[in-house]
Amino acid sequence: MNARAGMTLLRRAPGAALIVLCLALAGVPAGACAEAQFIKGADLSFLEQVEQGGGVFTEGGEEGDALDILAGHGINYIRLRVWHSPAEGYCDLESALNMAARIKQKGLGLLVDFHYSDTWADPGHQTKPSAWAGVTGPALEDSVRAYTAGVVTALAEQGTAPDMVQIGNEVICGMLWDEGRVCSPYDSPEQWDAFAALVTAGARGVRDATGGDSVRIMVHIDRGGDNAGSRWFFDNLLARDVEFDIIGQSFYPWWHGTLDELEANLADLASRYGKDMVVVETAYPWTLDWHDDTHNSVGLPEHLHPGYPATVEGQRTFLSDLMRIVAGVPDCRGLGVFYWAPEWIPAPSFGSAWENVALFDFSGEVLGSVQAFDSAYAAVGAPAGDGAGMELNWTYPNPFRSHTAISFNMPSPGRVSVTLYDLFGREVSAISREGVSQGPGSVLWDGTDRHGDRVAAGIYIYRVRSGESIASGKVVVLN
Repeated sequence: MNARAGMTLLRRAPGAALIVLCLALAGVPAGACAEAQFIKGADLSFLEQVEQGGGVFTEGGEEGDALDILAGHGINYIRLRVWHSPAEGYCDLESALNMAARIKQKGLGLLVDFHYSDTWADPGHQTKPSAWAGVTGPALEDSVRAYTAGVVTALAEQGTAPDMVQIGNEVICGMLWDEGRVCSPYDSPEQWDAFAALVTAGARGVRDATGGDSVRIMVHIDRGGDNAGSRWFFDNLLARDVEFDIIGQSFYPWWHGTLDELEANLADLASRYGKDMVVVETAYPWTLDWHDDTHNSVGLPEHLHPGYPATVEGQRTFLSDLMRIVAGVPDCRGLGVFYWAPEWIPAPSFGSAWENVALFDFSGEVLGSVQAFDSAYAAVGAPAGDGAGMELNWTYPNPFRSHTAISFNMPSPGRVSVTLYDLFGREVSAISREGVSQGPGSVLWDGTDRHGDRVAAGIYIYRVRSGESIASGKVVVLN
């Protein structure tokens, strides 16, 4: 599909804008994908700790909110982990509410990642919350249901309901051990029944809180490049009629295989189970150097994927190639990608084990690799099909509060239209002018929608069109 066809679809179905142009750039037919959106996400669960530890984020040397910086480069979804009663107080319900308010205020999607633990839950650790230490059987299922419903209800009542919920984190061996443990020597029908009941209880809690199926449910494992392991898990889980919407995979190449193996696995799972796919955790180092005294999780040459050096450009290329793979999952089942802990930089009073894998350098300056998110899939800069298209000059001021001028060069005299979309591809405003002369021109936008109401602060995509000539860009609205 060429850029012109993609923009035609944008006009007819603006809610499909991001995925259509993503697929066009990836060389994937659009077809049924027109009803979807491509998720360009980030897990920012460390953000409060980094900020309170003295960490500062900058772009071009100017200090800013990490959320604004990342959203300015196309990030449209944020993932937050939730622990039951963490010892240090971060990643609990209060923290989730605080972060959700910031996330939603900027118009971003929200994925809530329930660990069902007081601390890290992963393939090697699935410890029950201390409050549930002696709880088993149906009582444990009810605890999962009620707790999940309580968190989702609290978020909804604040006006920040999640758009997606993860029932457990990297649950390849089950969760809430030992009741829901399924890896050998616990790999038995009885243990799988117990685990399936716990996942179902969590999903039921989401439905109870939302009164329906408006929130999509994900089950997340860590087998990005492992097809046999993925099939073992989902064959067992789905045999028990567990209902969920999305298969989430972690993919770190030093643990989970190659990009080719990931591509083959996602394609097989999508066709085999008829589920949508999200790479819900990934990352890649931009250097193997160290900065603080905290031990880095990744730092050896053998951690690198062949063909992708530990450089900013290597990180960017890895991300671009990964997103193309996910966008190309058959039947348009590839929903998107989340980068894990891009904000975990070293701070004066909070060390980082991820400092060389973040999307900011050691000082907090955003890296050029973040452009992988806005250059490949941001629906900007689409050229006209005949090569004689609309050209953008500047948008000033940008960011803006009261109004901005979108300036362009008209390829020929005529009518010009400027249409603005949010990061989910939904049309928010449209402006048109008749009889515009060839050459430089501009249109003013005052930051209001079609009804004259002020739009929310955040990132907006604009499309300037005259006849078949099109150009697109981004503008940031401030409070």
